[in-house]
Amino acid sequence: MRIPIVGVICSGTRKAGKPARRAREIGEWLATERVHLLTGGGQGLMAVVSSAFHAVPDRDGLVIGIVPCEPSDPARPKHGYPNRWVEIPIYTHLPWSGAQGTDPLSRNHINVLTSDVIVALPGRKGTLSEIVLALKYQPRAVAAYLADRSEIPGLPEEVPVFDELREIQAFVRSALKRAPK
Repeated sequence: MRIPIVGVICSGTRKAGKPARRAREIGEWLATERVHLLTGGGQGLMAVVSSAFHAVPDRDGLVIGIVPCEPSDPARPKHGYPNRWVEIPIYTHLPWSGAQGTDPLSRNHINVLTSDVIVALPGRKGTLSEIVLALKYQPRAVAAYLADRSEIPGLPEEVPVFDELREIQAFVRSALKRAPK
């Protein structure tokens, strides 16, 4: 039976404070849920959630990273990618991210389309672009695990925000039950 994929989209630079605690919590919990973890494969919160997932013994799922390329060389992964916890790196020829995250040359399309459910942690333009794509490519279920909506500037109102782990857990479990098999 296919193991579902939960995409965790978030900052590739932020890695401290409350956002890092949330990233660790979601990573550790997802590793106990018989799912694969998918991230953009980078540093920051992506590395924190990947590390936390990877550290859980006897998990069924793997850490998948969708890796962008260097803009000047589609055969070379972007510097800093993949982080050391990625077990299945998917190398792409796609360089764009951030403000160009909805561009056809962005790996964000793969991140969203490969995920059965998407959890957003704090981030900026790249995270927002993945949320926009998730809303476009429905029925992708997407929710944010944040202390405040402002942690993702421009977050669309239709994206639910949960600030308690148990709330995001309930959302993910419910969404996985409805996800196509």
